[in-house]
Amino acid sequence: MSNSIRQRVHALGLTLPAPSQPIANYINHVISQNQLFISGQIPLLDGKPAYLGRLGESLSEEDGTQAAELAALSLLAQLSDALGDDLSRLVRTLRLGVFIASSADFQHQGAVANGASNLLVNALGEQGRHVRTAVGVASLPAGVAVEVDAIFELQP
Repeated sequence: MSNSIRQRVHALGLTLPAPSQPIANYINHVISQNQLFISGQIPLLDGKPAYLGRLGESLSEEDGTQAAELAALSLLAQLSDALGDDLSRLVRTLRLGVFIASSADFQHQGAVANGASNLLVNALGEQGRHVRTAVGVASLPAGVAVEVDAIFELQP
């Protein structure tokens, strides 16, 4: 199996986008000792925010799952950029945070978050397995439905 994150994503029939650039006063990632922290990533199509709205109101659970997968694709683009596309530098995914803009009565955040979790595991194999937090929130940047962030463990 390839050590290129880009090639692994391509094998799933997906294309890794160019890493997005920060829209405020932060950076895309930080490496501290053996940990890589990646800033929150939103679903983008052709560089523009996608899946606008809230789950349980204007968007369905299926829409949310697709938004989570698309945001995770952006996360993988940042991971590839941070590691020079060299998956051999990755020990494992430690934590995935999934934030879902949803109505007060929407209770399927975990199912929506699986869109992101499944992509990480499918693309990275065992290195993609992670602990996870899926949280419903009132709103997210640019009005998107989902934002994901992650912490990875790197080779010393």
